Amino acid sequence: MDGRSIVQDIVPQEFVDSAIEWADGLGYLGLAILSASEAALQPVPPDPLVWSMILDADSGAVVAAVVLVATLSSVFGALGGYAIGMYGGGWILERFVSDSTIARLNILVERYGTAGIFIAAVSPIPYKALAWIAGAGRMDLRLFVAAGLFGRGLRFGIPGALLGIYGDAMLNSLNWMTFSAAALLGLAIVIPAARWWKNLLDEEE
Repeated sequence: MDGRSIVQDIVPQEFVDSAIEWADGLGYLGLAILSASEAALQPVPPDPLVWSMILDADSGAVVAAVVLVATLSSVFGALGGYAIGMYGGGWILERFVSDSTIARLNILVERYGTAGIFIAAVSPIPYKALAWIAGAGRMDLRLFVAAGLFGRGLRFGIPGALLGIYGDAMLNSLNWMTFSAAALLGLAIVIPAARWWKNLLDEEE
């Protein structure tokens, strides 16, 4: 991601830790506030808190509750981002998002529609900025919500299922070999995705 962005390239770790610690102290309410505000405005992702709460869960019902709260509150927050885009889209986008990022997000919405919202919801692409653009462009609200629910549900649900099933046993099994394999797999996914994101503008020309 290049240029100015609502999601800064580097968020100070102490800021992230403080926000996570504060939200953790409030339980589900803190998770909901962090998830909703991240999807609308602020840069601290709720994922570390989701993982921590799942590892501390003592039943499958608690794991499901954590994933559900994170998903629903995140989509609710994205609706706030949609409203921000609807009523102040031009100024907000120009102030906080780089021109190249705006152009890519516009292409994502115009070319892929609902699928573009899903891609942003499940990936590191700035979901909040895409919500602003969707609101500014008056995207069909039902499709926006449906794509967000599906994408965020997968984003929180897949790690939630793995951690809920394997928990500490999965973490304890991670030696240097499994870590290296996971890192290589991650690079195999992230590098092509990053290239695709970077080349969106070139493809449009």
